[in-house]
Amino acid sequence: MRRLLKLGGQALSAAGLLLCAGILIAGVLVPRVAGATGYEVMTGSMVPTYPPGTLVVVRPVDPADLEVGDVITFQEDPSDPAVVTHRIVARQAASSGGLVFRTKGDANDDEDPVPITSRQIHGRVWYTLPYLGRVTVWLTTYRRQLVYLGFAVGLLGYSVWQVCAWRAEKRRARARHLQPKPT
Repeated sequence: MRRLLKLGGQALSAAGLLLCAGILIAGVLVPRVAGATGYEVMTGSMVPTYPPGTLVVVRPVDPADLEVGDVITFQEDPSDPAVVTHRIVARQAASSGGLVFRTKGDANDDEDPVPITSRQIHGRVWYTLPYLGRVTVWLTTYRRQLVYLGFAVGLLGYSVWQVCAWRAEKRRARARHLQPKPT
């Protein structure tokens, strides 16, 4: 029974580690390698597609490749760093020769009041991770450092615990081996 519980604990530890690694890879590593950026959906304008707290991973795209129905992230006001993630509802040629896009949040009744130019677009939504956006906003620089420190201490503690358990098992095995055999 003890061995079964130990095996179950190890399986749960491995599953938790794999889950954390998968989230880290999907939320941080893949976007960085692909040149993408993650943004948190802050409002309900894209409900039910992307509820608040969803992390949308946005990859740069040539505006000429954008179509009606694509979800894009853009700066509504070029002088403001805040971004908006909405769906393209119309695409038109601009008088200046570029493209102009009309956008709308899925939950909104009306289109956004100002058309979006190609220069305002950060990219098209590549994939999303529900709830992970809340974690990224919560992790300010100070909190992020504390979390990293906590992970490092936890990993070090887990390693020490594993080494101690391994050494204890070796001692028990040696003691069993050195015990005189009954005749």
